[in-house]
Amino acid sequence: MSLPVPPSKPIDHLPLRGNDSAIALITRDRALSYAELEVLTGKVAAWLLASGAVAGDRVATWLPKTILACIMPLAAPRAGLIHVPVNPLLKAQQVGHILSDSGASLLITTEQRAALLSDLNAKLGFEGALLKECEALAPLPPSNAGADDLAALLYTSGSTGMPKGVMLSHANLWLGGDSVANYLKITREDKTLAVLPLSFDYGQNQLLSSWYGGAAVAPLDFLMPRDVAKAVERWSITTLAGVPPLWTQLTEVDWSETASQSLRRLTNSGGALTPGLIKAMQRCIPSADIYPMYGLTEAFRSTYLDPALVDEFPTSMGKAIPYAEILVIGANGHVTTANMPG
Repeated sequence: MSLPVPPSKPIDHLPLRGNDSAIALITRDRALSYAELEVLTGKVAAWLLASGAVAGDRVATWLPKTILACIMPLAAPRAGLIHVPVNPLLKAQQVGHILSDSGASLLITTEQRAALLSDLNAKLGFEGALLKECEALAPLPPSNAGADDLAALLYTSGSTGMPKGVMLSHANLWLGGDSVANYLKITREDKTLAVLPLSFDYGQNQLLSSWYGGAAVAPLDFLMPRDVAKAVERWSITTLAGVPPLWTQLTEVDWSETASQSLRRLTNSGGALTPGLIKAMQRCIPSADIYPMYGLTEAFRSTYLDPALVDEFPTSMGKAIPYAEILVIGANGHVTTANMPG
């Protein structure tokens, strides 16, 4: 049974769920507490308005997983703007399409990436200068945005055509973080290794669900699968999200006993896990629960399979995530009865 839908809040209120002194974000050379994350979010939001952006503008980011890239899903909506994260692996032509299609008036990137773009209509902001300039600004307080106000445009991969922008409200993002944190049982003792692109709905939720639960996030841009295993060991990671091609690669890596034992949960979306791949994951990381999850960018997440049922029903799509309703429709267009196909 789905949980009753709680009143959602503006997505930029999310970090306040963590203990102020607890670590919210871990990078190779810096760790930010929840209190520091809140201040920096407010300062970046203030910089966005100081740069000339006005409420409703689209602001795009084309960045690797830097601190700024992690903060922008909260900072842009705090300033009344709509965030458009662009996959850092996309080519210039694909980036140009997203910038044009979204109507982005500001692109935050690096000098090297900006040099690859031509016929750019958006104003440019560079990550290094932004972080330096925002230090002198007073942070904006949490927004008063409505739950149905637009907060982000996330673009599909374009596998069946050109990438398409999906409109996500504050409520979409807030309840997505709440729901996933709820069924994954994320707590302040957890650490999430964010290996998926932050432009991907599943990738961005690595941040939002972890912060909703008060956990720490370690963003990672990796070159080789073994880099993931090393990062898990280095930071004592408890939560790792992936897609089937990544899991196939990770099951071929030599996992140290320390790394495999720190993981408590493995989550999958972006394609179905095969029974054989599930067995391989269990052999490599026997201490972790496996959560197969299903959904679309347009619907974020729809269902998940309880880890207790994975061995018996490995190909099942599971049940509705909290706050969602799933209907099985027959050939006649009506909802089916129990035990009937649809």
